[in-house]
This record gives sequence, C-alpha cells and structure tokens, in this order.
Amino acid sequence: MKIAIANDVAMAAEALRRVVASTAEHQVLWIARTGAEAVRMCADNRPDLILMDLNMPELDGVEATRQIMEQSPCAILVVTGRPQDNVNQVFRALGAGALDVTATPVLQGKPDGDLELLAKIRTMDKLIRHSGGNQAMMPKTAAHANGNHHGSDTPEAPQRVTSLLAIGASTGGPMAVAKMLAGWKPPRGCAIVVVQHIDQHFADNFARWLGEHLEMPVRSAEDGDELAAGTVLVAKSNDHLTLDQNNRLRYDANPKDYAYRPSVDVFFRCVAQHWKGEAVGVLLTGMGRDGAEGLLAMRRAGQVTIAQDQASSAVYGMPRAAAELDAAQMILPLAKIGPVLRTTLGGST
Repeated sequence: MKIAIANDVAMAAEALRRVVASTAEHQVLWIARTGAEAVRMCADNRPDLILMDLNMPELDGVEATRQIMEQSPCAILVVTGRPQDNVNQVFRALGAGALDVTATPVLQGKPDGDLELLAKIRTMDKLIRHSGGNQAMMPKTAAHANGNHHGSDTPEAPQRVTSLLAIGASTGGPMAVAKMLAGWKPPRGCAIVVVQHIDQHFADNFARWLGEHLEMPVRSAEDGDELAAGTVLVAKSNDHLTLDQNNRLRYDANPKDYAYRPSVDVFFRCVAQHWKGEAVGVLLTGMGRDGAEGLLAMRRAGQVTIAQDQASSAVYGMPRAAAELDAAQMILPLAKIGPVLRTTLGGST
C-alpha cells in the first residue's frame, strides 16, 4: 500500500515512517506536518491509507479527516499518542470517516507497538481490497450527535427480554449510533446490542462515551452475558460476538481469517437463527460489506431490517451491500431511523 503520514511531531513521524518502511509490502508516499498540508497533499497525490494524528496545527486531525473525506476520500487510521486520553476527539474523527484508532509507536520503543501498528495496516489493506479500493470511500455527510444526554447509573429490576434491537456499524458508526438512539427510552423488555468495528483496546471507552449520550445504561458485553432489557450491550473484543440458543452472548475467534472483527454478519446470523421474539436489525455506515448477508438472514427469518441511506452515511459501503442484496426492508436517512424504531418497538422520548 501507498501510505501517508500526517503528524507534526518529528520523532513520531519518524517512528511511523520506520514501521512502514520495515516491510516491503508498503511504502511511505508523503509526510504532512499540519492538517491543512495533509488535505492539500491528499488532493494532489492520494494514498491508499493515511496515518492521521489528532493534534496538529492549522487543522486538527478531526477537521483534516472531515475535509479529506469530502474532497479526496481515502482510508484513514487515527494514530495518536495515548488515544484513551482523547476520547471525544477520537470519536469525532471516527464520526468524520476514520476507520479505526491505535496508539503511536515510539522510536526505540517496544516491538509490540510496531507489530500492533503493522497488524492494523494489514487489516486496513484487507478492508480496502474487499471494498474495491478508494473509490468505495464516499464523501462524508453524516450529521454529528451533539446531545448532552447521559445513561442512567441506576439499574432497574431485571425484566424479561421480549424484543431485540441489533445494530451493526463501522466507519462513522459511533456518531451514527449515538444520534440514532439519543433521547430514546426503549420499551420494557427491549434489549439492544451494538457491534461496532473498533479496536478492542478502545471498546470500553466507546461504551462509556456512548453512555454519556443516551438515556439508558450502556456497558461492554462480557462473555456469557444474558441479554439485558433496557440496556445497550457493546461488543468489546476482536473476537466475534455471538448469540446462542439460550440467548446468551459469547465471543468466538472463528472465522479467524475474517477481516471484519467483530463481525456484524456473525451476530446478525445468530439473531436470525436463535432469536424467537421480535427483532429489528439496523445496518449503519461503514466501509466494506460486513453485515449485509447477516441482515438478509434476519429478513428471511421474518425480522425487521433497516439500512442507512447513502446521503447520510460517512461511507456507503455496508449499507449499499445490503441494498444490493435486498436485505433491508427500509433504506432510511439516519435522522429517520430513530423515529421508525420508536414506532416499531415502542418506548418514549
């Protein structure tokens, strides 16, 4: 792959350059020292992948990501120092179209850091190839969620789960999920599960961040958890989240060669196979095709299926694949999915 680096810190940029140069599979195309320079250089010489820092002069990484996705769309991996300390910025960048996040390796640092970044780059390479290259990266137009809602810290008495909302998302997904669910209190007996493509080291942060935007509890799903009424459970592992015949959530490493981890397809297929109550599947913005076949399985099982439309998607890959398979009964703008869920499942605002 042709890889670009956007980082204003010379030592960090050199560390990234050395990691990329350590393998014959990739080459460094250019290095930008500011966000504005990254936007200009991407327009002149578009790479396959940009390693984007968050804190840069002129334009920060969030705004640079937004402008690149509007003007010269390509795959973007946020690579920044201590991403866990910049949670809001990270999710704004992911909402603007970045694919994932990882920590910046350091010069003369731990080899594990270099290996982790190379593993991320290999995953990005698979996603790009499976998605048809940079032409699959659509301009980013999705609205950001700006609500100040907070999840409840007071657990209610356990309720019997009678309905299930299964959500799958990738690029631009965190903001889309937050906007879709903001202000909604689901009806009694409704469980919600989110499978978002995100690094397992950042999944707990995602659950905490999402909980700050919603009127319901949000937590990471642990292996063996039962579905929880009125609670959002978020996949937290690079293994695939599954639902068994006893309605318990499990993690499974197989299929091991699948590029999308955790896989939306795997979870949606489990819902189609094992869930006997009312269910709604929603496939949101994302690069690639993950979730489309699983959404089709849900539709064939008689469950309600929804896909986000092109205009409101950060990247119209996964929802487009669902549309091509006729997997979605409804293809809707992001702003209209929430009201449809309220009509279909009930609940209050």
